[in-house]
Amino acid sequence: MASSHLPHYDDQNYGTGAKWIKHLTKNRLDTFTGGHFADVNLSSVLFTHRLSDDQHVRLEVWSAPGLTKPSFEEAMKQKFKPAKKGDSFGPSFEFDPGCEAMIFGTDGTPLQGITGGYGGDRRVEYIIPREAVKAGKHSFIIESSCNGMFGVPWNGDTIAPPDMNRYFNLDSADLVVPNQEAWGLLADFTTLKEIGNTLPGNGSLQNKAITVANAIMNEFDETDKTSIARARKIAEQVFGKGWEQKAEGIYEEGAKRAQIWGIGYCHIDTAWLWPYSVTQQKVARSWSTQIDLMERYPEHRFTCSQAQQFKWLEQLYPKLFDRVREKVKTGQFHLVGGSWVENDANMPSGEALARQFLYGQRYFESRFGKRCETAWLPDSFGLTGALPQLIRLADMKYFFTQKLSWNNINVFPHSTFNWVGIDGSQVLSHMTPVDTYTAQASVGDIHKGITNHKNLESSDTALLVFGNGDGGGGPLAKMLENLRRIRATSNESRELPSVDMGHSVEEFFDSLLSESEGGHKLPNWNGELYLEFHRGTYTSHGSIKKGNRKSEILLRDVEHLATLASLYKHHNFNYVYPKSKIDDCWEKVLLNQFHDVLPGSAIGMVYKDAEQLYSEVSKDGEKLIEEALSALFPAALDITDPSIKSTPGHIIGYNTTFFPRRDVVALPLTGAASRLKSQVVQTSKDGSVGYALMDAAGGEGARVSKSRGLFADSMPVSVFSNGSDHFVLRNSSVQLTIYKGRITSVLDVQLDRELIAKGQTGGLVIFEDRPNYWDAWDVEIHHLETAHPLEFSNLEITAEGPLRASLKAETTYGKSKISVTISLDAIAATLKHGSRSLFNFDATVDWQEKHKFLKFELPLDIHSGVATYETPFGHVQRSTHKNTTWDMAKFEVCGHKFADLSEFGYGVAILSESKYGFSCRGNVLRISLLRAATAPDADQDMGKHEFSWAVMPHQGHFLESDVPAAAFLYNSPLHVRFASDESLAAPFMSASPPFTISGDHNVILETIKRGEDDDFKKNTNPTVVLRLYEAFGGHARVKLRVSPDFHVVKATITNLLEDELEVLGVKTDNDDLQSVKLDFRGFEVKTVKLTLGSKTREPKRESWVTVDA
Repeated sequence: MASSHLPHYDDQNYGTGAKWIKHLTKNRLDTFTGGHFADVNLSSVLFTHRLSDDQHVRLEVWSAPGLTKPSFEEAMKQKFKPAKKGDSFGPSFEFDPGCEAMIFGTDGTPLQGITGGYGGDRRVEYIIPREAVKAGKHSFIIESSCNGMFGVPWNGDTIAPPDMNRYFNLDSADLVVPNQEAWGLLADFTTLKEIGNTLPGNGSLQNKAITVANAIMNEFDETDKTSIARARKIAEQVFGKGWEQKAEGIYEEGAKRAQIWGIGYCHIDTAWLWPYSVTQQKVARSWSTQIDLMERYPEHRFTCSQAQQFKWLEQLYPKLFDRVREKVKTGQFHLVGGSWVENDANMPSGEALARQFLYGQRYFESRFGKRCETAWLPDSFGLTGALPQLIRLADMKYFFTQKLSWNNINVFPHSTFNWVGIDGSQVLSHMTPVDTYTAQASVGDIHKGITNHKNLESSDTALLVFGNGDGGGGPLAKMLENLRRIRATSNESRELPSVDMGHSVEEFFDSLLSESEGGHKLPNWNGELYLEFHRGTYTSHGSIKKGNRKSEILLRDVEHLATLASLYKHHNFNYVYPKSKIDDCWEKVLLNQFHDVLPGSAIGMVYKDAEQLYSEVSKDGEKLIEEALSALFPAALDITDPSIKSTPGHIIGYNTTFFPRRDVVALPLTGAASRLKSQVVQTSKDGSVGYALMDAAGGEGARVSKSRGLFADSMPVSVFSNGSDHFVLRNSSVQLTIYKGRITSVLDVQLDRELIAKGQTGGLVIFEDRPNYWDAWDVEIHHLETAHPLEFSNLEITAEGPLRASLKAETTYGKSKISVTISLDAIAATLKHGSRSLFNFDATVDWQEKHKFLKFELPLDIHSGVATYETPFGHVQRSTHKNTTWDMAKFEVCGHKFADLSEFGYGVAILSESKYGFSCRGNVLRISLLRAATAPDADQDMGKHEFSWAVMPHQGHFLESDVPAAAFLYNSPLHVRFASDESLAAPFMSASPPFTISGDHNVILETIKRGEDDDFKKNTNPTVVLRLYEAFGGHARVKLRVSPDFHVVKATITNLLEDELEVLGVKTDNDDLQSVKLDFRGFEVKTVKLTLGSKTREPKRESWVTVDA
């Protein structure tokens, strides 16, 4: 007997059946919105009213002159004139200026951003407040910026140089009433269509989504408004009955454990295809929009990094900053990153990376009462292996990145992993399998979060970082709507991963930490995260690289000298440590380390700003150094000061490093300085320059260097020629030969060992440089197939010894002229026993090439499978061969002050004072000097450049060598002054070094500064902070010795933020010398804070520090 609830089944069938042609039905879905049928499909009913006449919408405009960016208050003082739709500019209201804009309330409060145009980032609607609707009138101000989300490229190509004459049209300024039900159907249909397009194979959910979407199209009738509600009811077959009424509550149903965690994000490049000033506007536009979305979507959580952007908001848009602060308090606006900007993570020094975190975390804590817990560098072009330690020392343990998904050779093998740094520190890391930090919150993004996950066996959750980015904007309402529908679908079907909202990034990582049992179930990645892409950024815009290096070292010296001047108050008792000025300089340097500025991948306007910042740092830094030196060395004069002509005295130099050293210093001998001839060892041929031998060899640590005559262990140099094409530079240590314009020999004289490979030559070389697309970013492996060696010509001897011998050589290529002075001094690179002299190359280049790459190379008679490069607070070794594609990918790499190729018993290093690109393929060691990209800066690197590098042979393998010390000294010139006889008697001249390191030689003292929280005016119980690191990758034990001029009452180990972690024992020896013992693991960074106080029960010597008890 048949069941009564079953439908009747007819005896006969005369119909055609319900079989479909799937691909035709699927293709039909594309016709439901927009396109050819826009006048009759869903698009035709999205608005019920639209008014733009001047009775309903009155527009007035004022255009700011030139490239100025006036404040709201300034703009409101101007005279506005009538405007209308169609004009060109350099209850919902729709405003589309074709560019970016921001809506202000009449009181100047930013309300939301506008993104004109018709791309996926389009955001042109502004919801008129309910009270304004009731009042029947609403006034507001719109600031339009004549740039698109990605600047104003002249030919439409994103990375093309900007078109400074581009105009934008006001396409719409309409008062509109949207059909909310129709917009809801549009969102329903979009999600269904995405499901049909995304899910693979022939699954149930995919087919159901397509059939439901098709049924919606059949139900819809543009002439029948009630058909929209019926069509939306059909969508519930996929989303579930009554899903929309649940709103944000939809996330409380379904799976208890979601696989995809959604977090809104708005990646705003602090500068890229636009200058810093435009970024300031982008921040306000983007963040005000997100606050508006939080009011409408309670589940929305938005995360932001970069303290600099928050500071700009605080300074320029204080009312919006207060709104952001409130949302931080309510837990809707999340702080991540802990750094000043999303910095490049290859080229900043270790100390600069430390300052990125120090300044970033202190800003967040001071303004919001909390620190960041997650380091956040999604777009940086590779990541140094020093970062895990620095992240942990900045009070964070989580790390998010993404850029390695751009690798163009190998696929990075992990999504969630423990990143283990060069010292062994680890951070729990996630590289979203969605492969973007600007996800559109689509079904495809959700699906990819699982299907592209690289280690599902150990972790099966992923972070969805969604929202329009690079140029800002952030999540759109349609993204949040889509996510609700996706969650509703996953509540009904297991074929789609579940997505969750309403949580923070930290909660996501906390979940990973718990489920992986403290990371023990996760794979490890050891060492650097090398990006197999954008390798040209180590060289692009050479002036910016030089500005960075010089500024880092200048600020190190400023802090060093200012610290001592604030403590040794022999002469200037009113000297106060200039903390705010130092902070201002550091913030400028840190800003320029943004990951599209320092790499050289921004438009030309950005580099005008960056060069100005470096100029300000240089000017202010030099002034601060003069003030500190004046406090330490009263009456000491600049070498060019005219008054030295009649002042008895001597040349001195202050050594800001903690290595003993000797230096050959070039001094002017013209004008008043002509009286210095008696204090130099050698003069130039024309008598305008003298060469002094400065000695700071006695003892260790920072100290005063004085000019001397040649020492018994000096190695007098000579230069000779056997004709116009054969020149030799030589001392008893090393020898270099140039024959027919190329370096044919580098000889270790003491060992009689030739270092150039037989039959090969070294020197300058030019390569074709035509990357596949990303011009300023990339250099491709095929450039190595296009080498064109350059020959030196017009060689002449410019210095003949005995202290310095020099050759000046020239070469031309195309329209470019290159002049190089090659010098050899009578001293070794360092005072380490057996240290060799180095060959210095000073280049002046008038660079006029396009798409060429200039390098210097040495083919060495050394065989090794790895070369060694300096990295922040350590070094990294990379393959010289091509065994695997991982080895092949590193054909151009980043290094700091040196690159070295060593075998057992011997090695050769190239030292750099401003370059970061290196290469070692086989036995050929290269340093990259200049590139010539034309996008996004059409004139990148055109013009004059001055830079130096050095070749340093050394006996013994790198690990036995003095290369790190030599490179440190090479980048740290003495601060040379003329000290009057009165100055020479000053107490500081004879003071013992303030701090010294004894014990194992592999520890370097990098930084001396005052403590962040000192009271600098009162100087009560001042603190001194010292940063040290182990440089060779092994254990070490040293004593940090403190001058008797100071009295340490407390010594602690701190983190980078100067939180005290461990109290150290302070011992005093019989010579009244205090010291603390420090143990290091390989590449460990230690920060030591010394609290100083007055001595008790003993009379204070004249040279003691002045400290208020």
